[in-house]
Amino acid sequence: MSVKFEKETIRNAPLPGGIGGALPGGIAGGIAGSILGEQGKDIAHNLGEKLTGGDTQTGYLAAYLKQLQDNPLRTKMLTSGSLSALQEVLASWIAHDRSKSGHYISSRVPKMAVYGAFVSAPLGHLLISILQRMFSGRTSLRAKILQIVVSNLIISPIQNTVYLASMAVIAGARTFHQVRATVKAGFMPVMKVSWVTSPLALAFAQKFLPEQTWVPFFNIIAFVIGTYINAHTKKKRLAALRKKHYGDGRSDSGRTGDYPRRDY
Repeated sequence: MSVKFEKETIRNAPLPGGIGGALPGGIAGGIAGSILGEQGKDIAHNLGEKLTGGDTQTGYLAAYLKQLQDNPLRTKMLTSGSLSALQEVLASWIAHDRSKSGHYISSRVPKMAVYGAFVSAPLGHLLISILQRMFSGRTSLRAKILQIVVSNLIISPIQNTVYLASMAVIAGARTFHQVRATVKAGFMPVMKVSWVTSPLALAFAQKFLPEQTWVPFFNIIAFVIGTYINAHTKKKRLAALRKKHYGDGRSDSGRTGDYPRRDY
């Protein structure tokens, strides 16, 4: 999934749609106050301000956006690496895909973190920078539509191809034929998901969100979609392995490698 953002001053930019103020003194404070009294209201208020920054713009979201402005590539690498690792753990839990030791945290987790930090984030940073320069200063409806078209016909196919190839290598593919087969089998299903979700998410961001908030917004969208695709793939793989090797039963470990690994 691809986004467009420009470097802007964070400290003077308001957060979207009342994010900074609605939670601390409003809904959360009212609910906590009715249950725990003034102490609960104060806790909810303090928690909300830490998360969103409130009116002072000193919360975690404001700090993240400032780091995104000051150190964009490093911040994206840390964010993508962390979310990729968490995505692998969550998808394994959803699909009941355990390692040989019976845990959901397998050797794929650090590999996914490496992929997110050193492959996905730099590639996305480069492609989005190019997309940003192409549409710099163009704010018309036609330009926004063209931006979505270019994103889905050029940026997304590149990112999805690299993603599928990387997933094949992480899963154990060691030959070009295995990687190509994985990309060929998964390309169109992944692209269909991108073509449905990416235009909607990008149009929503263009309409309702300040550009400095696009990155965390799309990180959340990509995390949810990626977790779903990963979990769905794991379920299909485990079902095929059980049918081939174990009949209708389950294996003791619940996990077998996608590709036969060589002894090296």
